[in-house]
Amino acid sequence: MPRPARCRRVCAEPIFKRFFAERESPCETVVLKVDEYEVVRIVDLEKRSHEHCAQQMQISRTTVTEIYEAARFKLADAIVNGKRLIIEGGNYVVCGGENRQNCPGRAGCWQKYSEGLIRKSTGETKMKIAVPVKHEMIYQHFGMASNFKLYTVENGKVTVSEVITSEGHGHGVKLNILLNQGVTSVICGGIGDNAINAFNTAGIDLIAGITGEADEAVAAYLDGTLIADMEAARSKQRKTRCPSKECGAGNGSGHCHGHGHGHGECGLDDCGCGKGAGRCGMR
Repeated sequence: MPRPARCRRVCAEPIFKRFFAERESPCETVVLKVDEYEVVRIVDLEKRSHEHCAQQMQISRTTVTEIYEAARFKLADAIVNGKRLIIEGGNYVVCGGENRQNCPGRAGCWQKYSEGLIRKSTGETKMKIAVPVKHEMIYQHFGMASNFKLYTVENGKVTVSEVITSEGHGHGVKLNILLNQGVTSVICGGIGDNAINAFNTAGIDLIAGITGEADEAVAAYLDGTLIADMEAARSKQRKTRCPSKECGAGNGSGHCHGHGHGHGECGLDDCGCGKGAGRCGMR
């Protein structure tokens, strides 16, 4: 007897499950299984390799390739021949976000993005905004922020605000923390391209290149008058480069990932070291 097929792990159930061609005559139905949908989502939407997809779904790479080819044929059949497409069934188990910390998926957990899609599709107006802060001002280096101020918004008004501590460095660490808090929007100052791409993939609305008081920025965001300046955000990020080739924080490349490097110039105006002129002497 052939051994039973291994159960495939998917991040979340599809939000949109039925697609129809505009035609008067009755049409056949193509059924895309949920695990087939998941492979297409990871490989085609997230642009991940079959090997990465296999790790995430906890199946073999060969199985991923077989599922992918079957799914692509079904999609082509539905689109070219004008058939009804329904996503249902299959041999799978929903992760539900409990494996978020160890998931190899890009930008954290798709479960949180799915929740955002549900909010948009149902017209729910509740959201949560996060701002990296220092003394109520917007901190200008997202990946180095020690504190975030969270704003819960219902029907366009802030109902609750709180400050949380964020340990660790790097945009991946910060993003996972915010995803766990259910954040849907982030207002920040300097941020790099990798972090920007991660936010886009996670479905979080990012407004970068912003300075000033956090409360005022949130109020402007809710009024629709806050405008992102992505070039300014990238410029602030580039200022954290350390000119010393001996800086170990940059693995010899001259790029400093922290402000405690103790070598050369720290170009971030608000690094927290107390050197307002930009020279960071912290070790």
